[in-house]
Amino acid sequence: MYIRFDEIDFDARLWIYQANRMLTDQEVSLVTQTLEAALDGWEAHNHSLLASGKVFYNRFVVIAVDEAHEMPSGCSIDKSVHWLQELGQRLSVDFFDRSVAYLDEAGQVSTLPVAEVKQAIAKEVILSGTSVFDNLVATKAQWMKRWKVPADQTWMKRFFKETNV
Repeated sequence: MYIRFDEIDFDARLWIYQANRMLTDQEVSLVTQTLEAALDGWEAHNHSLLASGKVFYNRFVVIAVDEAHEMPSGCSIDKSVHWLQELGQRLSVDFFDRSVAYLDEAGQVSTLPVAEVKQAIAKEVILSGTSVFDNLVATKAQWMKRWKVPADQTWMKRFFKETNV
């Protein structure tokens, strides 16, 4: 059963899918409509899941499920992955992008390969206070507190120490 994202419990488990490019507003609308329909019928072992999904920054698809209502199964989680794979094929988007996403000086989401992070810090493309997205947060509460964090509070902090030496 689909509910709005702002209504899903803070302890809801979530998954964040990062697109390899910005989505147009029309694509966001399509993703939103597709997710709402899919999540409304999402089940685990013939039990309805209480779930939500939303697109943020025209770049991230966040899916959440209230495990207190019903636990998702491995098969139901696989099904949600397939939704994103199918949507990606339709839109020519990779929703499984693993590059580092951050907010640039203009407040836009930018990405770079993990291998280029140290160089980006040295060139001051990424500063200690640059907001970086942690797509590994596991609950809505964590998402609210730790999804966007300063770069020097992430695994990147060691590179700031190196540039300050």
